[in-house]
Amino acid sequence: METFFYIIIFIIGSLFGSFYTLAVYRIPKRQDIVHTHSYCPNCNHKLGLLDLFPIFSYIFLGGKCRYCKEKIRPRYLILEILSGALFVLIAYYMGLSYDSSIFKIAEYIFVVLYLTYIILICGIDYENRKIDKYVNVYGLAISMIYMAYLCVVEKANIYRYVIYLIIYILILLFDTITLKKFAKSTYLDAILLMLVTMCVFTGEFITANAIIFTLLAMAIYILLYKIQNRLKRNVKTDKQISNEISIGFYLGATNIILFVLVLMYNYYII
Repeated sequence: METFFYIIIFIIGSLFGSFYTLAVYRIPKRQDIVHTHSYCPNCNHKLGLLDLFPIFSYIFLGGKCRYCKEKIRPRYLILEILSGALFVLIAYYMGLSYDSSIFKIAEYIFVVLYLTYIILICGIDYENRKIDKYVNVYGLAISMIYMAYLCVVEKANIYRYVIYLIIYILILLFDTITLKKFAKSTYLDAILLMLVTMCVFTGEFITANAIIFTLLAMAIYILLYKIQNRLKRNVKTDKQISNEISIGFYLGATNIILFVLVLMYNYYII
């Protein structure tokens, strides 16, 4: 029964993975991600039911579009598999089973909602070096619901979440000011909102370590880029190189990895 339960979790995770690839492609283009039928980005042909099964459709179609025979990037298959595996991994180490309590299920649902937020942030930032404001609004909304749940249902320390709420308000005010001044939201404002959301769902310890590992990754990236520039005799300043780094991607990726590692540690040690 447990095996069947985790197979279902994997299938659900792979379906989410399929949705993530769609959302990462459409959200920056301001295309509908709910009602518009899936289509091939090369020939624009609407995809049928047999084209939309996560993992299996890619394998059976040989990694090509059924209609125009254009190759489908392997990352779609990889993300669907990784998403399914991640959903199972987190469910297992959270102790989720078919007879879990409603509170354990609610906790897992919140984790899934948070993962959706982080993965969309990572995907869009990696592709466009941009943190989409609508994704951040989604993160803010689920944070509010989660904080209310923790305070009302689990009787968590309300003062901690009041502080987070105040920080959210201050960042949004700062973002409004920069929006009026520069006619656009800044990357820094979006990163700050992301960090607060990370703190709400994964805590200060994991978020702080995610920041540290992100800074290390940035330092290594800049060093390698400088070496490459020297070899190619290209001239780029540290600021120019830094502006090319997708900070949101690194923060989100390290946050997920650390969150899973902490879950595993708690499972085996505590």
